[in-house]
Amino acid sequence: MNILVIGCGKVGSNLARRLEQEGHEVAVVDKNPDNFERLSDDFDGLTVTGVPFDEDVLREAGVENCDALAAVTPDDNTNIMVAQVAREIFHVPAVLSRIYDPQRKDVFAHFGLHTVCPTNLTVDAITQSLTTGETSRYMTVGSSTVSYRYMPLGDELYARNTDAVVLGRQEQLFGVLRESTVLELYRGKAIDLQPGDTIITMQVVD
Repeated sequence: MNILVIGCGKVGSNLARRLEQEGHEVAVVDKNPDNFERLSDDFDGLTVTGVPFDEDVLREAGVENCDALAAVTPDDNTNIMVAQVAREIFHVPAVLSRIYDPQRKDVFAHFGLHTVCPTNLTVDAITQSLTTGETSRYMTVGSSTVSYRYMPLGDELYARNTDAVVLGRQEQLFGVLRESTVLELYRGKAIDLQPGDTIITMQVVD
């Protein structure tokens, strides 16, 4: 894929390196040329200095031919403007924006923009780790982020079924990962639990 990364801070630079390592063609835009020093010496992608939402700057970075764009600058307003320009003017197929202020999520959603909110994800991850010691995984679906919680089978659920699983207020059962690594999806009927099982739940976190 041809991917355009807007912002070369800690997130943008790491994202660009990761995407290039996976074989994608990557271009990075940032208004501060010094930020490109965050990229590794062997980074072969294109770097463009300029105002991120300027159409000429985006054209120079190859927006007209890119398959996806990630707006990950430290400024929510910049990210939403870049996302709008990418979608409405250049018709980029996939656009994702990072937002810091959870209250702005509705603004992005109003424009049909897909977002990731580190604040919400961090709060959810820390809460899970502090209170349960369990782990979470995340997936962006539409304009929302879904958290998948992995709970190793405890003694209190031994020889029982998923009806005994205590769920959070907005949490739903997703399935059971067997010790054999086979995933049994929850289809509305209780699943018998076995030693070595991992229970997976899901909920929208932002």
